[in-house]
Amino acid sequence: MRQIGWVVVLAILAALGGLLWFATRPPPLTIQGEVSANRIDISARVAGRVTKLHADVGQDIEPGAVVVELESPQLDAAKLAAEAAVGVARADFARIGSVRPEAVTARQAELAAAEADVKLYQDAYDRQVALSRSGTTSQARVDEATRNLEAAIRKREAGEANLRLTTEGASAEERALSEAQVKQAEAGLAQRQADIAELTVRAPVAGQVTTRVAETGANYGAGAPLMSLVDLDNLWFTFNLREDLLDGLKVGDTFEVAVPALSKEAVPVRVTMINVQGQYATWRATRATGGFDLRTFEVRAVPTEAIEGLRPGMSVVAAWKDRSG
Repeated sequence: MRQIGWVVVLAILAALGGLLWFATRPPPLTIQGEVSANRIDISARVAGRVTKLHADVGQDIEPGAVVVELESPQLDAAKLAAEAAVGVARADFARIGSVRPEAVTARQAELAAAEADVKLYQDAYDRQVALSRSGTTSQARVDEATRNLEAAIRKREAGEANLRLTTEGASAEERALSEAQVKQAEAGLAQRQADIAELTVRAPVAGQVTTRVAETGANYGAGAPLMSLVDLDNLWFTFNLREDLLDGLKVGDTFEVAVPALSKEAVPVRVTMINVQGQYATWRATRATGGFDLRTFEVRAVPTEAIEGLRPGMSVVAAWKDRSG
């Protein structure tokens, strides 16, 4: 009986010890994170008034799909002005490069008249030179005939130059300048056309509309958000951990998480990023602990398999071994 009593006492003491151990054991560390996804704010590159909305909150859209249409009378007017500038520049280039038959005929007539004058004054000069040799005319008459002949020759040279200028048209430099002005006007028109094309706002990627700011009839400036999309095909989990909890954690490691909103337990995830946060994100102050500051790291992980119903903002929890001390 005494031995049985000792056994009972020892059993009671063991039970009390077990209860004491469980009571004094620190609770398991649970870390909490959230589901994150890429968010894209859709905006127009130009200002305008909303005329049509092609998407709303909750709608799934494909890349390139039209989501908002805008209008801008100012851009329409600028396009008309750019088109007129292109027309003027092209007309000027055509004018410089063209040769009018009437102008060529007029220059040819002037040259023929100048050549006739040269022949006339050449004959007069020859007569005066012959008379001068026989002594029947004065040197003054010879000098006058010489001047008249030289003037006629210069007039013929000017006529030949005018005919070449009329026939050949503008110089190479003038043509190059006019061509450059045409290209400049065309570039301005292309810019206006590109601006007008921006009035039709398209989705840059596939996603689901989570926010709609745009309202029909409202004016929005360039770059103002009109809608927001989230990419539900690329979700990840984000955790903020003290550096003493990392303990050798590295990219590629796996662990399990739970998603309370979906009643899912033991969801395997893989670490894809470990990145230190700013200096402000510390867990302990040196003055308070007498030790050193501990930085906060962002840990990202992706599920190793698709999880139906998972959405950004949902909480995720994971049991974590606390090795901080």
